[in-house]
Amino acid sequence: MFRYIGQRLLLTVPTLLGVALLAFFMLRLMPGDVVEVMFMGQGSNVPADIIQQEKARLGLDQPITVQFGRWMAGILQGDFGVSMWTGRPISYEIGIRLELSIEVAILSTMLALLIALPLGTLSALFKDTWIDQTIRVVSIAGLAVPSFWLGMIIILSLLSFFHWNPPLTFTPIYQDWKANLSQLIWPALAVGYRYSAVVTRMMRSTLIEVLQEDYVRTARAKGVPERLVVVRHAMKNAMLPVITVTGLEFAFLVGGLVVTEQVFNLNGIGKLFVDSVARADNTMLQSLVLLVSVFYILVNLAVDLLYGLLDPRIRYR
Repeated sequence: MFRYIGQRLLLTVPTLLGVALLAFFMLRLMPGDVVEVMFMGQGSNVPADIIQQEKARLGLDQPITVQFGRWMAGILQGDFGVSMWTGRPISYEIGIRLELSIEVAILSTMLALLIALPLGTLSALFKDTWIDQTIRVVSIAGLAVPSFWLGMIIILSLLSFFHWNPPLTFTPIYQDWKANLSQLIWPALAVGYRYSAVVTRMMRSTLIEVLQEDYVRTARAKGVPERLVVVRHAMKNAMLPVITVTGLEFAFLVGGLVVTEQVFNLNGIGKLFVDSVARADNTMLQSLVLLVSVFYILVNLAVDLLYGLLDPRIRYR
């Protein structure tokens, strides 16, 4: 197992290097210049020498290969550079937002699993009955309703019935857990409902397939109670595709909640992505892309390790 983990971690090195290369050079091909964007509000009469001085300060006057080499050298030392727009370290800009985004992703995942696992199991056990049809309507509604629209409905409902306003500042959970949950539980619910719809459909389809396997029929023929047949035999194998979907969705939530963060006034990684694009802050963008790639790699590794825990037939050599 440890050898497998070590091999997988070594494989992340060329993967992240490829991501860094693509992110760096493709961003340089995009139109727009951070210096021009910064001086845009000052009119069009900014002297050319001032623009060149600003580019020299940011290191944009160097050849593109030199810029990439300096960026990679900084990453190896734990330094992602300085934001071209704010002038603050990128690690600081990401750090003050990452906690919020990860907490929303964790809460959304927990709510989604709490909703999806029992609903998906019931839908499979009572296939083609009114229970299955009802759960199917709920899950399809979750796939059809955008999470940001559901978020707006939640905010309007809370305003109308409880006179609740979204907090303007983020409160860490270790400072005041009540204030923290009062801000993040609603976006987590809006995102988790759509998330749970995907997991519910996956759980239903895989469990129906597993319940038709020979070993399940053998367990029933031996007189094993139905509850143990479902929990011990069927659900473990049915959970493998569900874990895959859950992991991919979790990695996406870390940086993909752009509109939802805008609706609930959350200053997370998704909003930082949008601001960086609008400001042509390439240094920030390439660091964010690399960060999300790291999350995807680590989540995929965790999913692969969970396979071995759920299915003892899987061995890593």
